[in-house]
Formats: sequence, C-alpha cells, structure tokens
Amino acid sequence: MDDHFHYPPDVFNLLVDTIPLLCKGKDDVLLFLRGAGVPSDDLVEMQTKVSADRKSVSKFAIVRNVLEKLNKRADAGLRPRREIIKRVVEFEHFSMCWEKDVHKAKANVGDLARIVNHHDSFTRMNQQREAAQAVATANARAERKAAAEMRRKILDVRDRLNALFGMDAEPQKRGKLLEVVLNDLFRAHGILVHEDFKRKDPAGSVIVEQIDGVIEFEGNIYLVEIKWLSSPVGVSELGSHMMRLFAREGVRGIFISNSEFSASAIAECITHSNNKTMVLCTLREIVMLLLNERDLITLLRNKVRAAILDKKPFVEILS
Repeated sequence: MDDHFHYPPDVFNLLVDTIPLLCKGKDDVLLFLRGAGVPSDDLVEMQTKVSADRKSVSKFAIVRNVLEKLNKRADAGLRPRREIIKRVVEFEHFSMCWEKDVHKAKANVGDLARIVNHHDSFTRMNQQREAAQAVATANARAERKAAAEMRRKILDVRDRLNALFGMDAEPQKRGKLLEVVLNDLFRAHGILVHEDFKRKDPAGSVIVEQIDGVIEFEGNIYLVEIKWLSSPVGVSELGSHMMRLFAREGVRGIFISNSEFSASAIAECITHSNNKTMVLCTLREIVMLLLNERDLITLLRNKVRAAILDKKPFVEILS
C-alpha cells in the first residue's frame, strides 16, 4: 500500500478501531506499537498516563494519540506505519483477544485487508501507467534523438556530395570519395553496408575483384557499383558489374552513375532481367533526394519494384 505520506482517513480510523481489539490490555497495545517500530518519543506520553492512572485513558485513545504522532512524521514514520498495517492485516491469533471482541476484530481485519488491497491495486495501476508513460516518453525522446542524428548525417552527406562537383581536376580522387559518400548515405538510412569489398586470390596477396559496396536491403543482397563518368554508361562499363552478379547466386545489382545510361546498357539489363535484377540510378536522383529531404528506402523500393515487375531497370525518380 502506498502510505508514503500519511495514513488515509479510512485506514487511520479502522486501525484506531481495530488494534485495541487485538490487545487485551493497555500495556499490550503499547507493546504492539513498540514492536512495530513506533519511536519512543511517540509512545512516551501514553506510557506515562498508563503508569500514572490506567483508568484515565482507553486503549482506543492510546492508539489514536500514537498514530496521530506517527502520521506527522511523514517519511520518517513510513517504516513503522507500514509495519503496523502488515501486523494487523496478517493477525491470526484471535484467541488472544477478549471473547466479546473476536468477531468484530476479525471483521475489522478483513475490512482493512480489503482496503489495503484496493489501495495496492490502485497504486499498482498508477505505477504501471506511469511506467508505461515513462517508457513511451523515453522511446519518443530516443526516436527524436535518432531522427535528429539521422538528419545530421544526411545533411553531412549532402554537403560532401555537393563538394564533389567542384573536383573536376581530381577525377580519380572524386570517384573514390563518391563511393564513401554514398555508402554513408546508405548507412544513415539504416541499410546494412559492407563498403569497398575486395576479394583476393587464394594466397591472399593479389586483389582479383573489387566491389564499391555491398548492401542488404529488404532481405536481398545488392552489389553496388558507383561511377563518375564523362560519358553515358555503356554495355562495356555495365558488363563487369553484370559478371559479378552472375558469379554469385541470389544477389542483385545497383549501378549508380553521375552520367546517363545508354539505350544499349538499359537493353542489356532487360535481356538478363529474368536471371538477374539490376537497378540503374543516376546521381541526379540522389542529389534531388537529398535536396528535398526524401527517404532513400522509398526511392530504392520503387526502383526495385519497377525493375522486377515492369522490367524497367531505369526509371528516374526526381520527385
């Protein structure tokens, strides 16, 4: 029962009416209260009265006086208040009561137990509701923090990508940086990334194959090729990537280029679409996605759907 601050009136009055029934004598009442941990300062007044003139105070007056003092202790009286309730609710030795008090004592103990259970249930419901609200608040806070962090990463990708357009004098360096930037874009959207994948010969000394990136998207593995070319992507540029797909069972491909895709390259993807899914994407689509702060996952999902269902490996999505 949540009696952190004070006994509520119904519990207080029932305790005053019940404890004297459980104790035959006034000394027994004081002993009951002392055994529950009531501080001596709260007992001394009644002990003095009982010692001086037992008839001057009733058992009920003793309990009321002591509980009033105990109630005023707030946190300091929490432990003995709980112990008193526990001892009354768990009281079983009614043979120690006066015979005329037994029935009423049992009834009062039962009433107190029901009140305590009611308060406990209400308290538990409140605690559960508060706990659920705390979890919801924490989750919402975490989601806001994650969204803010994601946006920060995406804006960083946008700025780094924009900077690449001023690196015409360093094409090789720009091509490598483009791979890093786009892999960071995949990662910012929570897409599993294995960037700059290299396969070596059995001796482990010579790189026999290099892939710009590997992602796992909606249960499928995609090999990603990223190119910054001065002319449209043709069959020759596309061919090596297609060969990597055919060399692996169950993988799909994504080819991202700053330039357009030639009609022959698109036709080549369509020809092999029954065996391998290839998604073609322009850097312009990525730039517009970042500019408009759109979702990369939605873009990829739409392009994959077009490649599989419509056999259209290149459907440019700019808005």
